Amino acid sequence: MNAIEISGLCKSYEGFRLENFSLNLPKGSILGLAGENGAGKSTIIKLIMNAEERDAGSVKVLGTECTSPEFNDLKNCIGVVLDEANFPAVLTAKMLCSVMANTYKNWNSELFFNYVQRFHLPENKKFKDFSRGMKMKLAIAAALSHEAKLLVLDEATGGLDPLVRDEILDILNDFTRDEEHSILMLSHIVSDIEKICDYFAFIHKGKLLLCDEKDKILSEYAVAKMSEAELCDIAPEALHGVKHTPYGVEVLVEKRLAPCSLRYEHTSLEDIIIFLAREGER
Repeated sequence: MNAIEISGLCKSYEGFRLENFSLNLPKGSILGLAGENGAGKSTIIKLIMNAEERDAGSVKVLGTECTSPEFNDLKNCIGVVLDEANFPAVLTAKMLCSVMANTYKNWNSELFFNYVQRFHLPENKKFKDFSRGMKMKLAIAAALSHEAKLLVLDEATGGLDPLVRDEILDILNDFTRDEEHSILMLSHIVSDIEKICDYFAFIHKGKLLLCDEKDKILSEYAVAKMSEAELCDIAPEALHGVKHTPYGVEVLVEKRLAPCSLRYEHTSLEDIIIFLAREGER
């Protein structure tokens, strides 16, 4: 079973269109969806949560179509953390716990305060006096404390220092040790996604350019450096982006279609999507 199934999703705004977007998030996995600001990531979250009406396509979450009446109850099983945690400014962690207990059927106060302690968060400090890192930790603690089976995270590590980001990634890894738990993590920080995701997708200007298992992507694509003359020996169908520099050429190639003699550079997911984005704009 898939935690999320999206097929042929379309949504248009003035100056932007999400086109025929399809992906699956297998249950028990982490799928990282990367894209630049304005690529359509936040639109996808709104459509998954049925916060906006779509133009076409279907979205199933935990086996339920998100436009169905049953989806309202299913929201108890979904934890959402947006790029800005927007709890009321005067709430403390203790007060938030009381509010959430009256919001979610399966709220676990003991678990919430365990996360508050683990994140070294004050229980009686007002939310408006929290740092950005503290705000995101509190939002994640709340999302993890009502028996959620699916986490949907929008830039949850954006703007945080490396130590805080690493701490949050450890928590997310722990969450998916339960095979019933899944995460959709949307971010423009590709290095964070690469650390923990099982599957990786890349959206650029409303179009899905890449979606597959992370390890498969990293094994099939690579960056190579060569001279302009050597570039002529590469079959066009093997090339997925070319960058000309004063010192030669950098290319992204599909290994199975490239010459066996080609020597590859260390290649990250970020390297791959930069080349794919350039190719998509040609």
